[in-house]
Formats: sequence, C-alpha cells, structure tokens
Amino acid sequence: MMTNEIKHGRKYQHFLHRALTVSLGILLLSETVAANTLSSKIAQQPPATTSPSRNSPNNEGQKLLDEALELLKQGTSQSRTNAIAKYEQALAIGQKIGDRPLVALALQGIGLTYVLGNNYPKALENYTQALAIRRALGDRLSEAFVLNAVAGIYSNLGEKQKAIDYYNQSLTLFRAEKKSTEIASTLISLGGVYENLGDTAKVIASYNQALAIQRSTKDRAGVATTLANLGRVYTSLGENQQALAAYNQALEIQTADGNKTGVIKILQGLGGLYSSSNENQKALDTYNQALEIQKSGGGDSTDRALTLIGIGSSYQGLGNYPQAIENYNQAIALYQDVGNRLAEAETLNLQSFAYDQTGEKQKALEVLNKALNLQRAIGDRAREAFTLVNIAGVYSSLGEKQQALDTYNMALTLQRAVNDRPREAVSLNDIALVYTSLGDYQRSINSHNSALAIFRSIGDRVQEGQTLDYIASVYRLSGNYRKALDYYNQALTVRRASGDRFRELASLTGVIRAYEALKDYPKALEAANNALTIARTLNSPFAEATALALTGRVYLASGNYPQALNASNAALKTWQQLGIRAAAAPTLDNIGKTYNAQANYPRAIASYNEALIVWRSLGAKADEAESLYNIAVSERVRGNLPQAQTQIKAAIALVESLRTKIASSELRATYFASVQRYYEFYTDLLMQWHKQEPKAGHNAEALEVSDRARARSLLEILTEANADIRKGIDPQLLTKERNLQTKLDVAETRRVNVLSANHTPTQAAAVDKQVSDLLKQYQDLQAQIRTTSPQYAALTQPQSLKIAQIQKLLDPNTVLLEYSLGEKRSYLWAVTSNSLTSYELPPQQQIETIAKAYYQLVTDKRFGLRRKNLDLTAANLSDILLKPVAKEIGKKRLVIVSDGALQYVPFAALPVNNTPLLVDHEIVSLPSASTIDVLRRELMGRTPAPKTVAIFADPVFTIDDERVKNVPSTPPTEQNSLLQRSALQSGVNFARLPGTRQEAEQILALVPASERSQTFDFKSDRAAVTSPNLSQYKIIHFATHGILNSVNPELSGVVLSLVDEKGVPQNGFLRLNEIFNLNLPAELVVLSACQTGLGEQVRGEGIISLTRGFMYAGAPRVVVSLWSVDDRATAELMTRFYTAMLKKGLKPAAALRAAQIEVLKQDKWKSPYYWAAFGLQGEWR
Repeated sequence: MMTNEIKHGRKYQHFLHRALTVSLGILLLSETVAANTLSSKIAQQPPATTSPSRNSPNNEGQKLLDEALELLKQGTSQSRTNAIAKYEQALAIGQKIGDRPLVALALQGIGLTYVLGNNYPKALENYTQALAIRRALGDRLSEAFVLNAVAGIYSNLGEKQKAIDYYNQSLTLFRAEKKSTEIASTLISLGGVYENLGDTAKVIASYNQALAIQRSTKDRAGVATTLANLGRVYTSLGENQQALAAYNQALEIQTADGNKTGVIKILQGLGGLYSSSNENQKALDTYNQALEIQKSGGGDSTDRALTLIGIGSSYQGLGNYPQAIENYNQAIALYQDVGNRLAEAETLNLQSFAYDQTGEKQKALEVLNKALNLQRAIGDRAREAFTLVNIAGVYSSLGEKQQALDTYNMALTLQRAVNDRPREAVSLNDIALVYTSLGDYQRSINSHNSALAIFRSIGDRVQEGQTLDYIASVYRLSGNYRKALDYYNQALTVRRASGDRFRELASLTGVIRAYEALKDYPKALEAANNALTIARTLNSPFAEATALALTGRVYLASGNYPQALNASNAALKTWQQLGIRAAAAPTLDNIGKTYNAQANYPRAIASYNEALIVWRSLGAKADEAESLYNIAVSERVRGNLPQAQTQIKAAIALVESLRTKIASSELRATYFASVQRYYEFYTDLLMQWHKQEPKAGHNAEALEVSDRARARSLLEILTEANADIRKGIDPQLLTKERNLQTKLDVAETRRVNVLSANHTPTQAAAVDKQVSDLLKQYQDLQAQIRTTSPQYAALTQPQSLKIAQIQKLLDPNTVLLEYSLGEKRSYLWAVTSNSLTSYELPPQQQIETIAKAYYQLVTDKRFGLRRKNLDLTAANLSDILLKPVAKEIGKKRLVIVSDGALQYVPFAALPVNNTPLLVDHEIVSLPSASTIDVLRRELMGRTPAPKTVAIFADPVFTIDDERVKNVPSTPPTEQNSLLQRSALQSGVNFARLPGTRQEAEQILALVPASERSQTFDFKSDRAAVTSPNLSQYKIIHFATHGILNSVNPELSGVVLSLVDEKGVPQNGFLRLNEIFNLNLPAELVVLSACQTGLGEQVRGEGIISLTRGFMYAGAPRVVVSLWSVDDRATAELMTRFYTAMLKKGLKPAAALRAAQIEVLKQDKWKSPYYWAAFGLQGEWR
C-alpha cells in the first residue's frame, strides 16, 4: 500500500537525514564540551565588585564557586547534586555578608546545574532571582548574560516566543555595551529558536546578521562556524546548492587557518548534506576524509566518534548494515573509553535503527534497552523518554500495538515530568499513529489534536504542519475525504509560509490520495505533477520516487495501466538504488495490483512475492498479511482456489496473532474491523468454490470463517467474565481505577453545568475534551489491568465453533440463520441439528438500502398513511432474506445471526405468505453462533436465584415532577455525571413515563410478595441497582429511559432517579462500564426502555449495546428494543409477556412471541411499530 510506502519511506529517510544532527547533539551534550561550556559561561560573568582579602568570607564564597564548577565538569548526576550544595553554601555566604554579586553568581551556578540536569523549571527559578539582582545593581552586561540563559531555558521548555523576547532584550543590552562577539552569539542563538519554529526566513536573516558582524570583526573562526550553521539550515530546506556553497566557504577558511578540528567539523556537515540527498557514497567519502585527518592527530576521540557515526549512517544509507553496525560499535567504544555514557546511549539509539532495517527487531530492542539503562543510571529522564519512544516504535512495527502504546505512555509520563512539551506533543502524535493503525480514528484525532494544541502554544510551525498532515490522513483513512483535504490544505499553508518545500511535498502526497479516493483523477494527477516538480527542484531522488509512486497509484485507480507501470517502475528503481526497502515493498504491491488489473496474474503474483520477502525481512507482519491477501486475490481470479486458500489463511493467521497482543477490548474491536475484508474474501472464496464442488463441504467451512469474524471481543469478554481478572492486581491500579471513575463523574457534572448555562463553543469543547481524555485514561487503565492480571494471562482465547459443534447446540426444533453481507455477493446459511444449506444473496448495498428503508418505515407511528410503502418494502426484504430458506424453516424456532444493517431489522414483523414471521416462529437473535456456547458454559453449575423478579420503574427525573415536594431555590450543581451529554447525543427527553408504573404493578401482581422486589419513585436509584441484594432475583426488569449513545457507546446506560425527595440532584445514570461491573447472575434482564438494543455498529463486532454489559454481568438472555416504543403499548406487551412466563410457564422467547401475537391482534396496536421493537438476545432454552 502506498500509505505504508510513504510511512516507512519517510521514517527511514528522515532518520538517515537526522542521524548526523542527533550525533552533533551528542557532542554538545558530552561531558567535555559541557564542562568547557560551563567554564566559558562562568568566565564571561563580571567579577565581584569587592576586593576581598585572602581569608575573607567573599573569598571563601569564590572558592566554593570554583569547587562547584569542577564538580560540574564530572558530568554525573551525583556531581551535579554536590555542585548544588557548594553553590548553596556560596549563596548563604553572599546573603550573610550582603555581597549581592556573589549571590547572583551562586544563583546563576545553581540555575546552570539544573539546566544540565534538564530541570528547567528549577533553573528558571534561580536565574530569575539572579536577573532581579543584576537589574537592581544596574549591571547591564551581566544582566544581558543572564537574559541569554533565561532565553535558552524558555526555548528548552518549548516556550519559543518567550525565548525570542528574552534574546531580544539581551541583544539590546549587548548592542548598548557594543559587545560585537556577544551580539553575534545571541543572533545565532535567536536563529536556533527560529529554526525550531520553522521560520526559516528569520533563521537565515539572524545568521546572516551574525555573519556580517563576525566578518567586520575579522572573527574568522566565528564566520566559519556561522557558515556551517547556514549550511545545515539550507540542508534541512533541501537547498543543497546553497548549503554546499556555505560549507565550502567555511571549509576554505578552516583549511587556510590550519584548523584541523574546524575542517573536520565542516567535513562532517558536508557528509550530512550528502546523506540528506541520498548521495551516500559521497557522504561516505567525505566522512572518510575527516577520519584520515583525525588519524593524523586532528580532533579528539569525541570528534572521531562523531565521524564514525557519520560513516555508519552512510553505510546504512547504502544498505550495508553490517558495516554501519561495526562503525557504530567503534564510536560506542570511544565513548566508553572517555566515560561519556550519554553519548554512548545516543549512539546505541542510532545503531538500533540499523538493526531495525535488517529486520533484527529483537536486536534493536536489546541495544535500545542498553541505552535505556545508561540513561537511567545518569538520571537523564528526557533522553530516557527519547529511547522509550524508539522502543515503542519497534514494538509498533512488530505489530505489538498494546506494548507500543504502553511504552509511548511511559515516555509521555517522563516528558510531562520534565516539562518537555515539544517531545510530549511528538509522543502524542506517535500514540495517535498507533490508534490510526488499529482503526480507532476518533482516539487518533483526539491525540493529534492534543499535540496540535501544544505545538501551536509553543509556536512550532514545523510540527504544527506535520500534525495537520497527520489529522488529514486520519480523516482520509476514515473516508471523510473533504475534511481530509481541508486539513491537508491547512498543512500546505503552514509549510509554504515557512518555505519548507520538502514538507510541502509531503502534504501534497496526502492531497493526491484524497483526490484519488474521490475519483477526481485530474486533480490527483495535477497534485502529483506539482509534487514531482518540487522533488526535481529539490534534486531529491527520494522525493521524486515518492511522487512517481503516487502518480502510479493514480494511474492505476483511473485505469491507465501502462502509465501506472511506467511511474511505479521508475519509483521502484530509485527505491532500490537508495536501498530503501520499506518504500520499495509497497511499490511492488502496487505494481502487482496493476498487473492484476491487466489480468497478467503470473507477473502480479511475482511482484507480490517480491514485496512479501521484504516485509518478512523487516518483520512487518501487518504489511506481510496485506501482500498475502493480494496474492490470494490474484490466485483466485486465475482459478487457483487451493493456492488462494493457502495465502488467505496465512494472512488471517498473522492478523489473529497481532490481534491477540492487544489487551484493550475496544482497540481489539477496532483493529479487527480494519481487517474484516480478509474474512469476507475467504468466505466468498469458499462459497464460490462450493459452487464448483458442492459436496466438498466448502460452504460449511465458509460458515465457520464467517462466524469466526463476528463478535470476537464479545466472546472474549464473556470468557473473561468467569475469571476475577482483578485478583492479584497491584492495589494502586485498583485505587487508580476507582479514582478515575470518580473523576469521570465530576468532569461530566462540570460539563452539565457548563452546557446548562450560557456558554461559548470554546467552553463546550474544553469540557468535552476533558471527559474524552478521562474516558481514554479509563480504557487504557482497563487494558493495563488486563495485561498485568495473572488471571487474565491464564485465560485461553475462546475458539470459534466448527459446524458440528454449532449443530450440537441446536435442538431439532431450532434453525440457525446466519447472514453475511458482501460487496459483490451476500450469503445465508441455514443450519439445523443435522443439516446445512446455503444460499447466495444480492450484494450488501442492495440489501442494506431496502433494510434501512424498512427500518425508517416500521419505526414511523403513521401506520395508516404509510402502510402501503411499509408492506411493499417489507415484502421485498422478506423475499431476499427469508424466501430462499422457506422450506427449511417450517414452523421452527429461528435463531438469527445478522450482519450490517440487518441488525436493525425486526425480523418478527417480516411477512411470510402475508403473515408476520413471528406468528409461526419463535425468534431469537445472537451476535454469532459461537456466543451461545460461551453463554451455556457460563451457566454450568450456577445455582438459580431464590426469588423471582426485581423491578425498577417510574423514577423521578426532574425537579418539576409532582412527586418532588420541596423544590430547591438554587439550580443543581455537580450532579448527574455523563447524563446530559448522552441525552443530547441520543435525542432523549427525560419526561416521566407514567405507563411504566402501571406496567410494573401488573407484573408484580403475578408474583407473591415474598418473591418480588419493587423500587418506584425516588427509590428507583443507582444504590438499589448496585446493591448485592439484586443477585437474589431470576429476572431484573428496568421500566425507565435508556440512553444508547452511538457516538460514545461507553456513555450508554439506564436512567434512574435523578433527584431525591427534597429535589436535590443525585447521580442517577448507570453507565455501560458500570453495568459491566455489576454482579447479576439473573436468568433474564428486561430493558423495557427506548432503543436499548441499539448502539455503535462496529464492523465485525456488531452493535455495541447494553446487552453486552448485562451478559458480562451474568445474564444469559436480555430483552431489548430497537426503537422508541409507545409507553402504553409497552406496558400492555410486558404484562402479557410476564403472564406467559410466570403463569403459563413459557420460556422467555416463547412468552415474548405469545405476547406480541396477542398485542398485534388488537386494532389499535396492529402496526409493527407497537409490538415488533422488542426482541430476545441470547439463550433461548
């Protein structure tokens, strides 16, 4: 897939391009350079104005400052702690004797020590105190130096605008003091901040101003350094000729001055330039020139290590990974010799990428963990977070998404602890990318938006553009192409404003994909040509290959196969020359698809197999599965069905393996939805094979595959329900879980208060985001509990059933009807205890169009006005769904496993021979055939509850209810968490339901007082529902409002009393996640409320409704409704339903059928709107 091509290719190219920059960071952070930097900074401070005697306190203070400096040169965490102690002693002396310059120097030393330990808030605190003293003393030069330090701290904290303000203040003072060297130095620092912000015009302007000053003062070394900085900036912009010119001028100066160290640094910069343009052989030659100078005595071991890193990165770019690893090892050895553990850790990070590129993922993890241990030993939490991010990236590439998320979150915690906002935002983007790969687009958008807010707040335009690009891609993948284009265009605006042509091209690749998806091929090709023009302007083979590969995609989609092959093959040739296999593989896949479209299946399969080899070598299991799927498609079209089966089975085995490594049930469901096409393809393959070999049992295997693709998360959580997964869990996790539940209530209460008063869209968005963030934290914590639970680890994955096992679950009077909707064809299987028949049905779109129309009609009260349309639509749908199987079903019980929009269809009302289906059939629905097996195993050995029925009815929802006697004078505050949000999103009005009281009283009249429980009015509250006493009843009946939130299913629930007798608001919303935590070993739960059978529809999972929560809590069968039902009609139906169960002894499914038949016989209730909404899900026995 080209998505993966760009993703993998960019990552690889980005890393090689950044390798030398990271290495320069190592040098700057090394102990030797840090110590020298300290010396120079301290030396720059003016001496104290007093002239102390040899034994004066002032002299003692200066001695302490000197000792502290020596300690800082050691570069360890402990030495920094000891240095602070010395500085604090000097500070105390200065304060005691009133020596304010000494106090200022001590504060600056403390601040500098905290900077070196990455504790920027503490550093800022001390420098700010020093600044106040310098200003009070009127010491403008010293003030300028402190302002410089404060600016650097703000820059590290991500507050770039403040950094700019302080640098400009410093610049003003240095200019007033006519300090040319310091002016130039400050301009260079200012340029660095602008560089971080992506404001390249200001970067170049700042450096050029510094350059002019350095030239006027004959500062040749400064000129060379600034030219090198300009070379690096031009390199990052892809302006390679200007970069080369700057580097060559710098090289000329350093060579003429005989500055070997300077020459080495310029050669290192040139090597980075060549690497950035994929001229890796030139880069290697340049680095080797630097190495030869170093061998002759130029530079120190740190410089040599840096050159070896450059050589390693060049070999990596050439695809010579053993040589890359060897050079990294030599650099590591040099750093070990000088005791530079920080630099050693950074080089191990570089080395891990080489291992990653060879597919040696475990080796990559091994060296990253070595780096992690080093960083932890020296107490560098910021770099520890950096390494954790790289570890998470490896886990993600291995398909171990849960471990990736856990590790990214560990990094995020550290980044927040050290207030590293820029990298915090980058990690949020990384987390979002994992969610995107799992198909959880909403979580991805939320995480990206959090990152975007940070980048905008700190003024980082480069990352702002990148994040906008990410958000656009999520919208594109979710099918919202117009919104994707809007975000791509926002990204383009940001990138064009900063003059960043390479990143502009990156955004154009998304624009191409969006127009391709919209089938607007002329605009897609226009964007592709623009991208190609930019790539050629940049003289970047990588960028040109990217543009060509995408051009090939567009030509393929538009049917211009010769042009598609030309463009794709040109891209492939470049990828192979560059050695970027992770980009070559998806291009090979697209070439395969082009040959497949031309019916050249042998060449298509050959191309797919080439891609497969690469994916396997890289350990990219999800991409490997995609190539296997592509091979299966071609094998099937050319009639090689056994080989197609082999390939698709292998693909499914891979995704099953990846799926089981995800602890979060929500993420497992979204990931499973993203790979449903594999199961649909396999099902269709087997059914088409069945046509050729009708006695080979292929249709039975197809049913097994279809059922295996359904409600998997439900099966797993039902299996989990029998295990106490919280047993043996860290108590702190359980405490955190309780605290998060409380925070959710409080946050939603606040949201209710905001939305119930006058509010702005910004305020609404802010409180909504708070709740969303807490929900995410809660779900992540649930996943963490699962991954650390010994009980959960011991669970085996529930297995989908074989046809013989399904048949054993069916008695002779039961027929299972399982539907599978497909793009080209749909299928129906009819299974009895001793037979299986299968049928081909029309495509999904045709069936769902009729099903949706039927749902709209049947839920309309205007029966008389629309009966003709309803009858005609119902007949059409029945002809498709039931007519083929009419002979098999006779008058037997029907257990229906629906798919897609059919899950909203009340099968009971569909006509067969002009009679509603339920007249001759009990009807039960299931999410999958395998579900009933899990439910029955859950019931084995369970002792029936001693009492009959507990009813919750007629709660009090509002303070204007006549039952509230004392209305409070002040509006409610801090109550009813989550309720109003769900109500707003579900369109629910909390009017009183007077019919529910009549309904409950009529049901209670059927049961002796000793066997029933009734909670009406104010007592129908959360406390009663969550009481352990509820486990004593066989039937739990809720006659109240239900909220089904398809936007956020976790906010679905049952509404109980929202106020007490005094009119004081109370939390009366029983959320879905709270239902999961109930202990309800009941035989039946009845949700006599509106739309309790609806919820979010997740492909492959079905409808995520309240049924799941109650089944998890222990109920094997649940009665729910598909639409909002008339209050009186419901009371009538429920009374007859319970009469059939409790007086006539009918099973729930049979009792519901009998009640519905009695209701439909009454003229005023004959419309299916009044009786067909309710259905039974689960066990029918």
